[in-house]
Amino acid sequence: MAYRTHNCNELRKEDAGKKVRLCGWLDSKRDKGGLLFAVLRDYYGTTQVVATEEPCLSQLRDIPTESTVSVEGTVVLRSSPNEKLPTGLIEIVPEKVEVLGRRTTQALPFEVSRSTEAGEDVRLKYRFLDLRNPAVKDKIILRAQIIAELRRLMTEQGFLEISTPILTSSSPEGARDYIVPSRLYPGEFYALPQAPQQYKQLLMCSGFDKYFQIAPCFRDEDARADRSPGEFYQLDIEMAFATQEDVFAVLESVLPPVFAKFSGWEADKPPFRRIAYRDALETYGTDKPDLRNPLVIKDISDIMQGCGFDMVQGKTVKAIAVNGANVARKQIDKLAEEFKVKTEGGAMYWFKLDEAGMPAGGIAKFVADRADALKERLGIGAGSFVAVLAEEKLSLAQKRAGILRTMLGNALGLLEKNVYRFCWIVDFPMYEIGEESGQLEFCHNPFSMPQGGMKALEEQDPLDVLAYQYDIVCNGVELSSGAVRNHDPEIMVKAFSLVGLGKEDVVKKFPALYHAFEYGAPPHAGVAPGVDRMVMLISDTVNIREVIAFPMNAKARDLLMNAPSPVEQKQLDDVHIAVVKDEKKN
Repeated sequence: MAYRTHNCNELRKEDAGKKVRLCGWLDSKRDKGGLLFAVLRDYYGTTQVVATEEPCLSQLRDIPTESTVSVEGTVVLRSSPNEKLPTGLIEIVPEKVEVLGRRTTQALPFEVSRSTEAGEDVRLKYRFLDLRNPAVKDKIILRAQIIAELRRLMTEQGFLEISTPILTSSSPEGARDYIVPSRLYPGEFYALPQAPQQYKQLLMCSGFDKYFQIAPCFRDEDARADRSPGEFYQLDIEMAFATQEDVFAVLESVLPPVFAKFSGWEADKPPFRRIAYRDALETYGTDKPDLRNPLVIKDISDIMQGCGFDMVQGKTVKAIAVNGANVARKQIDKLAEEFKVKTEGGAMYWFKLDEAGMPAGGIAKFVADRADALKERLGIGAGSFVAVLAEEKLSLAQKRAGILRTMLGNALGLLEKNVYRFCWIVDFPMYEIGEESGQLEFCHNPFSMPQGGMKALEEQDPLDVLAYQYDIVCNGVELSSGAVRNHDPEIMVKAFSLVGLGKEDVVKKFPALYHAFEYGAPPHAGVAPGVDRMVMLISDTVNIREVIAFPMNAKARDLLMNAPSPVEQKQLDDVHIAVVKDEKKN
């Protein structure tokens, strides 16, 4: 006989009178003496069992919750129906109860139905229990459904799913590699791929036209709310003979229906907004703008010079105006204090326009004589609130203004509800001056094609060269970076020479890619939106680890499997590794 005739979410009132067998976890019990109510839970749902006769009554009373059990019995109609549950009109009167897997521990680390209230480390240590909670499990199911839909849509558009290697060579992708020692080649190492970047470009050089993969990526990075340490997955895409707009068209046809289907929210229809990188910084203070927030940043440096307020004199001055906002002084003071904390010392100044449209409060006396210019620049009228900040450096002013914009939007409840607002950030600089090195570095992706090709690299100031690089952003979350790839070996060598790397360095670091380009490479372009981040947004989840079945904790530890952990000396000897004690930590 099969373990079960039905699952725990299958029986309905039409099944009354049937003999059935259900299996699942004993979710909960209510013992009324000669009457015991038990809830049986499986992957699909729950069914109530009501025992009044021995031996089933005593058996259920004796079984610890979260044990797996089999119940054979008859379906009857409930005397007190629960219309909120799919199985709420029926219950099972048991005739046979069998324990399939008894819980032998004395106590549970947390109540399964309330596991999300426990600390994250406890939840991850007992993840197999945490995942029994339908609220947790459903996010993992959603993830699987989204991935299946992505696969379907990509295949329909003629993309071929190809798996690329997990063991590869170390490559400068912008983060630390996870390295794997070789047994056969002492002192040499594989690396886990930070992304299938080179392989997918090589596929284009190999004659494939449209590639995709739900690709695992490995980066030794610190955790954030929207980034899980260790590994993550992305919808990796590459197209031959493709422009930037060709890539945009693919994602614009795939993402909105997926986001709308699985969330029920409105999703932007194509084409998505295109915002130049420098415009994004100037207007939103970030290259990941949340377009649900209607607030924009305006530069008022010229207007504020000579106003008599020493804190703005000679500085870059940014303003964020909120029309018709009735912002109380208590709320302003709270915002100013929070802004100071979040920006590690930043100062928020402010003023209002009264009913007559005249500046009042805050720094009003310093702006009274230039109120008309401010009204025109900011587009404000009577009843408006204006937040102001000033910094020596433009980059810091933009960054802090972006933080303030987000704070104001959230505090004043200005964000659109139940919508996904997408945009493309385009025209990234090819190069930048590194904050730590003080030297010229690639800004984004070293494999990108510079706008203007070789001529731009030869004739323009490197800091003025733009690249065919782009990010796709949704509700303030960067889903992916992408680029039109540099497929010309001469341009590739020239691009790297500007950051101090010669041809021999390029050939050494990227031998397969460089030599493939020598044999005639097609123009190609790609993108790789993060699957984990997509699921996080669609499920309206703040922490990305909630949408991963077995994530590491914020300190990059797998508490369930106890990884990383020491290994036996023989294993180290096999791969020619000697562990050196770090004296500084002892």
